[in-house]
Amino acid sequence: MNNFDQKGRVIVTCKDRFAPYLEEELIEHGFKPLKVDRTSIELNASMNECIYLNMHLRVASHVLFEIKSFYLHHARDIYRRVKNIPWEEYIDNDTYFSVISHVENESVNNPLFVNVKVKDAIVDRFRENTGKRPDTGADFDGAVFQLYWKETQASMFINTSGETLSKRGYRKLPWMAPMVENLAAATILASDWDRKGPFVNPMCGAGTLVIEAALMATNRYPGLFREHYSFMHIKGYKEEVYDLLKEQLKSKINDNITGKFVASDISERAIYAAEENAKVANVIDHISFEVVDFAETTVPKYENGVVFFNPEYGERLGEEEELVNTYKRIGDFMKQNCSGYTGYIFTGNLKLGKRVGLRPSRKIEFFNGTIDCRLLKFDLYSGGKKDKEFGST
Repeated sequence: MNNFDQKGRVIVTCKDRFAPYLEEELIEHGFKPLKVDRTSIELNASMNECIYLNMHLRVASHVLFEIKSFYLHHARDIYRRVKNIPWEEYIDNDTYFSVISHVENESVNNPLFVNVKVKDAIVDRFRENTGKRPDTGADFDGAVFQLYWKETQASMFINTSGETLSKRGYRKLPWMAPMVENLAAATILASDWDRKGPFVNPMCGAGTLVIEAALMATNRYPGLFREHYSFMHIKGYKEEVYDLLKEQLKSKINDNITGKFVASDISERAIYAAEENAKVANVIDHISFEVVDFAETTVPKYENGVVFFNPEYGERLGEEEELVNTYKRIGDFMKQNCSGYTGYIFTGNLKLGKRVGLRPSRKIEFFNGTIDCRLLKFDLYSGGKKDKEFGST
């Protein structure tokens, strides 16, 4: 039986450029990062602690618990090495499972070949030892095992998350090119927002940014909205541990907040989607939604608030020129309506970012998928500093 209290090597993965914000989260929750890479952070933790991480982390992708590391020189050795692992300690012979892999080895030119070899090894071990084989497939409905193989070193992990943690479960109605939830969370963590002042999100689309901000302010964690993880299919899992953590998540919620959240969009359909998503996330009462042009968005009178834009990038031919005026108007809006705030624009088009007409104090690097992006920070000083900062780029 797999011991869920026994500590082992854990790798928490994330998207490229998210690691600083994931590290910040882990430390906040009392974990000590042992090694920080561009897309992963290594910890020493138990499977029960992996359950905690899955339910609390906002910017992570997956939480991996290592089963075994081993020397692996060539693709022909995969089957034998994997079959030697005592899989009966981790799943029953009627447990559905899936396999994913990350491979950097010259003997492999098709990673799907590796997945098949790993599946065959696990299935054959069960068939030979018990006379029954578990079902396998590509869906993350059961246990998920992950092979990481680089050059001659391989590690087999339990992917305790299954489906990526970016899929919270509250976004029932998407909108055009919605921002992924953990990207939204990472950009908010990268900002200087204190989780107490106003958070204004013009051009909000499906509302992911403002909802993630409201979740942070009210101390709501992602595990409140998700009901299924792959750790639930591993031997040794105790439902009462998960249920206790779920109740603890509920007890942490704080709806007694003073911060104001404003989200606007010119599209009625976008606002409808955002409102429905906010209802599922249980933060609808904290957010004022407005169907207006972004330049007419209500900005509460407050020092140290945040105004956050995620405009289009102009990825298709001809769109960029059309967006030049939009970016200029965004700059005018921040300059004229957001004195005392800090402005942020998340964009994948640096040329358009220069059309804002304000000088950014920071340019924070991100990726949105494969698009090289920047989170541009603008200090929108009130009083005497304003004229100095509102120079053109």
